[in-house]
Amino acid sequence: MRAIWKGHIRFSLVTIPVRIYSAIETTEIVRFNQLHKKDNGRIGYEKKCKKCGEAVSNDEIVKGYEYEPDQYVLIDEDDFSQLRLKSTRIIEIEGFVDQSEVHPTLFDAPYFAGPDGPVAAKAYGLLTETLRNSGKMGIGRVVLRDRESVMLLAPQKGGSLDGLLLYKLRFPNEVRKMEDVPQLDEVTVDKAQLKLAETLVDSMTVAFSDLTLEDRYKDALDEMVKAKVEGKQIVTVEEEEAPVVDIMTALKQSIEQAKRETKPMAKATGKAAKAVAEADEDTAAEAGSKSAAKSGKASKAPSTRARKKAG
Repeated sequence: MRAIWKGHIRFSLVTIPVRIYSAIETTEIVRFNQLHKKDNGRIGYEKKCKKCGEAVSNDEIVKGYEYEPDQYVLIDEDDFSQLRLKSTRIIEIEGFVDQSEVHPTLFDAPYFAGPDGPVAAKAYGLLTETLRNSGKMGIGRVVLRDRESVMLLAPQKGGSLDGLLLYKLRFPNEVRKMEDVPQLDEVTVDKAQLKLAETLVDSMTVAFSDLTLEDRYKDALDEMVKAKVEGKQIVTVEEEEAPVVDIMTALKQSIEQAKRETKPMAKATGKAAKAVAEADEDTAAEAGSKSAAKSGKASKAPSTRARKKAG
């Protein structure tokens, strides 16, 4: 790996020399060039002024902020240099927080932090183990590419080695609020369906490491490009249409399918069967209750399970 930043992690009077590395493998991204359809020539990008139509070079371009329609204040490099913050080579830890306090929507780009030299390795290892044992994460600030960002510092196990993971965080005011999502106030939950859904989730629970998470789009893209290079015919896969099934039927069929595809213990199998039976009783009781209400009878009809318990 090639370091993109070199500096120090500092909290209180403790300073640890570190190097930061990008955690994203950019070589896995498939990139295309734009070509002239007539002769396959690469398409260049000529910068032109939309006002006079003249082509301009980079040294003729300045940055401008539009504060009113067609009114700009010009900002040059000297102006930007005055904004550059002093702590350009220090990750200043402002405090340590519980892992549960940082909402997932704040996470942005991941980075790896490694010790900068043998002398730093001991202090680096000490901080890593302290964070792991305490369940805490450090929150600090760092200047990357002339802009200050809030960073989260957390321990991460990588195979047989432990290290520090840095996450660039979004500022809270950049994240929209969940309550602004339309139609949330119309969401309702049926108790019988909830029982089946919880049973289905329980039957499908696996370890994250057991899941096969591959970029299937990239794999298909690689195969398509290879076929084109070799002059082969591209085989397309038709998208399957999912049949429309009511939620209760879908949940029951899903549980039965999960039972067939896995090898659960007898206890787990019994639990799933019991959940299906109880859901059927509750559904029947609810239907009877609605029917009674319509005919002017008692609106509350106890479920079969409730009557059995009372008897």
